Formats: sequence, structure tokens, C-alpha cells
Amino acid sequence: MKNISYLIFILLSSILFDACITIDTEFQGLPPGKWRAVLKLDNRPKVVNKKAQPLPELMDLKFDEVMDGELPFNFEVIHDTETEFHIEIINGEERIRVDDITIGLDRSTAKDTVVINFPLYETYIKAIYEGRVMEGVWVVPSRGNYEIPFVAFHGEGHRFSTLKKKPVMDISGKWETTFLEEGDPYPAIGEFKQEGNRVTGTFLTETGDYRYLDGEIQEDKVYLSVFDGAHAFLYEAKIVDGKMIGSFRSGKHYKVIWEAQKNENATLTDPNQLTFLKEGYDKIEFEFPNVDGKMVSLNDPEYQGKPKIIQIFGTWCPNCRDETNFLADYIKNNNLPDLKVIALAFEKHRGLDKATAAVKRYKEKLNLPYEMLVAGYYDKKEAIGSLPMLNHILSYPTMIFIDKNDKVKKIHTGFAGPATSEFENFKKDFNQTVMEIMN
Repeated sequence: MKNISYLIFILLSSILFDACITIDTEFQGLPPGKWRAVLKLDNRPKVVNKKAQPLPELMDLKFDEVMDGELPFNFEVIHDTETEFHIEIINGEERIRVDDITIGLDRSTAKDTVVINFPLYETYIKAIYEGRVMEGVWVVPSRGNYEIPFVAFHGEGHRFSTLKKKPVMDISGKWETTFLEEGDPYPAIGEFKQEGNRVTGTFLTETGDYRYLDGEIQEDKVYLSVFDGAHAFLYEAKIVDGKMIGSFRSGKHYKVIWEAQKNENATLTDPNQLTFLKEGYDKIEFEFPNVDGKMVSLNDPEYQGKPKIIQIFGTWCPNCRDETNFLADYIKNNNLPDLKVIALAFEKHRGLDKATAAVKRYKEKLNLPYEMLVAGYYDKKEAIGSLPMLNHILSYPTMIFIDKNDKVKKIHTGFAGPATSEFENFKKDFNQTVMEIMN
């Protein structure tokens, strides 16, 4: 983070925050070290599920240490020089570096104010800083007037609690899980690693995974959370007769009950069987603009007679970013000049200008070496209209492997990222499929 001049900061503030913050004095940054943050999800009287139906109570569960909608996460402030610093958000094994931070005086409150930007996801945290405490909101502009109260305390390194209650069991391993979405339950596999009271892991579903979860177990209660700038997930569960039952919250807008039982042999539908070409179609065809406004098609000479990977994704999607990082690394580390990758972005902006700006920023920020096209709006039912040859768009991301003769060899739905045990299998399968379309 770099201190900026009064004039530049005023200009940025007028664009991003209605010119409400100015710098009147030198401000050297936040205190270095660990911080404990909390997002307070329960700031609405009632939470509903995707179908906008009121949720039932969590059956007869009684949580002695219920979080009451408080989602904790940790981050560390690291000073690179006397005047420059960044933060790293901590979720299990993952550390997410954030450099886009501004600090100054908010004229409306006369308080020192910190703005932590997540530009790839178009979200930010804006908080007053006072006495080694930050208090404010996490804002998601793409959802309209969507804000979640935020507070963070310097010098606190725990996540959920400092308790050390003896766990009733070791939950390490695979758990066959069902999320009880009303009228449309869906399967998942919980993968957990327990060391004492510490628990890390993830949930793998047929459309992707919930990335790096971090938390703990206290007696018969399990708590897990993740915050990455795009998603805020909170899991609570109680262990009853060796099974788990609990709740899952995504931000303040979604909540569902889930149940799980230990099963090391739990499996999900083969991700290569979920999406396919509809009857009557034998290839993929499209034409969309790239970030410079040029129309791009698979019929262009650059792609004729070449093996191709088509990535269906969104810049707003952390699973997609994991897959994007994988693709970029694969291209960098393998000398395959004939292999062409084209990413089709389905964005949360209906306007072409805003969607293009988001995709261009994503491409530049991640220094991506392949073409990225603006394909449409992210709603899956609407997005399939842009690719009518597919049976559906079930998941962001989805990858389509096409050989030199434009024949679709495989469509892979979802992405088992580095937080899952399936990641190594995915890498082997991916490499094998690339070799097939190359040859």
C-alpha cells in the first residue's frame, strides 16, 4: 500500500466513494501482525433460501456456542517498508494477498478510514480505524444495496474461540453430505482434517468446491468459515450419534440445512458426464467480442486446425479463478504453442461496457496469455442461450476440450481446486485429455 497525494486520492474517492474521504495528514498504515475480523450476517430479521421461502428452524438442535450469524476470519498486516504494507487473508493453507488499500480521513465522520478493495470481485471493505479496531461494512455493489457489518481487532489470532474442549470424535476424512435445499437437495463430500481442536477442509460438490475452510471442533460442535473477498461462508454443525447436522450461510442472503455421515468411499457424479452436446449438434460455435471489442469466432484462421480448450467462467467466481490460475500455469510450464485457450466470460453486469471492463481488468491483473471474450449475463438459464448446443450450463467454471478437427472430446463440469483431494486426479486427467486433443 502506498500513500498517495491529496489530489489523486480525492479523484479516486469521487469515483469510488462519492468523494467522502480526504487525506489531511500522513498516515503510516495499520499496525502489523495478526487481526481477527467478524462479518455480522444477521442484520436482517429473516433469512430466506434461493426460492425465497422462509427456512425451518434447525430442527431440535441446541447450540451452546452458536455463532448467531457471526462469521470470523483472520488476516495479517505485513509492512514491506516504513510507508508501504499489504494484508494477507488467511483461510486454512491459503493466504490471499491484498495490495489495493487506501487510508485517510473521512470528512463525513472526521475519522481515520480504511478502504480494502477486492477489484477482481468488485467488492470492498470500508471501515473506521480507531484504537486498533476497525469497524465498518463489506460492500458488494453488484447485489445492489448489499452491505454486511464488519469489525476487526488487532492482536487477536484465534478464529472462532480460544476454547479447548475435548472433541467427541476425530472428524478427519470424507463425509457424505446432503445440502437440504427445499425441493432441490444436492449432494456433496465434506473433506476434513482435524488436529486437536483445529479443523480445516472443504466441501466438494458436482459444480465445484467451497475452497479453503478454516475452523474448529469443541466437544460435539463444529464451526468452519471462509472469506476471500467474493464469498462469505459460515458452517455450524452438531455431532449426533456419529453424524453431523448443521447450517450453511452464504452472506446474509442464503441459508440452508445440511447433514453428513462419515463415508471414505463417498463419490459424486463424474464431472465429465454432466454437460454434453444436445442431439443434433456435433460441434461448438460462437462469436463474441474480446476485451478490445474485436469479434472472435472458432472459424477464425488462428483457431482452424488447432486443438482448443474453451473455458466457461465468470470474473466474480473464486472457483473460476482457481481454474484460471491452473490454466495459466499449465500454459507457462508446457511448450504447447498449438494449444489454444479461449475463455468465455459470463458477467454480473448486463451492460457490455461494464462487463468488458471487468474482464479486461481480470485479464490484465492476472497477466493471462490467452483470449478472453465477453459472452453474456451470468444467469445460467439466460447464459445457455449463448451456447444452445449444450444441454445446460450447470457450473461456472466448465471446460470444453476440442480437437484439431473441431470435434468435442470432453466437457468437464466444475473444478476440484487445490483445497480438495481430487485436485491431483484432476491434473492427471487434464494432462491426458490435452495430449489426446493434441494428437
